[in-house]
Amino acid sequence: MNFIVKNTTILNPLDLLAPHSCRGCGRLGDVLCDRCKNHIISHHVPTQPAQKPKNFPPIFAIGKREGLLDLLIHDFKYNSVRAIGPKLAELMSICLPELPMDAVIIPLPTATSHIRARGLDHTLMLAKQLARLRHLKVKRLLLREKNTIQVGSNRQTRLAQANSAYSVNSKIEINPNTTYVLLDDVWTTGASMQAAVKKLRQAGAHKIIIALLAISSLD
Repeated sequence: MNFIVKNTTILNPLDLLAPHSCRGCGRLGDVLCDRCKNHIISHHVPTQPAQKPKNFPPIFAIGKREGLLDLLIHDFKYNSVRAIGPKLAELMSICLPELPMDAVIIPLPTATSHIRARGLDHTLMLAKQLARLRHLKVKRLLLREKNTIQVGSNRQTRLAQANSAYSVNSKIEINPNTTYVLLDDVWTTGASMQAAVKKLRQAGAHKIIIALLAISSLD
């Protein structure tokens, strides 16, 4: 199946005056048509980062950050095409295993500077949409302590920044018997996830799984 990669963002006049167009095939009506969605699902292969640490929680991702999936993530995250959020959450839900009824979804906190610039908190939005699909709760258990920007940083710099970037919300009690689903968009070096998992484990979380949209091919 050949995908048509188009420059269709929220600022495209077609999106303002007419229905959204599919980011995969260009068909009018939706940001991701059923045909292209089913193509992503049918070609789903469990993907793991090359630099996954030992004894790290299980990782579940839709796939590699490439092709149509990469385009969807980019338009949702950087161009604020909100209509893509539910589609990505649906794909994420399909790729996740069955979860306990009391599982809790934790969005990895987005830097406030990014939220202001983009006009949305993409990880929180994804978490809420995934929670609705799975009938689970969302808790902002992790807080952002620093707004350092990791895009373009090397692995060592990312690790150093991430170690002091997060803290655990002391107002929310952690239950060691609860499954916590730590959600982020893309695994690049894994620095943010490693830091977040460390904080959760130190606070008493024993059951953690990782939910991602994609694994970066740069890893």
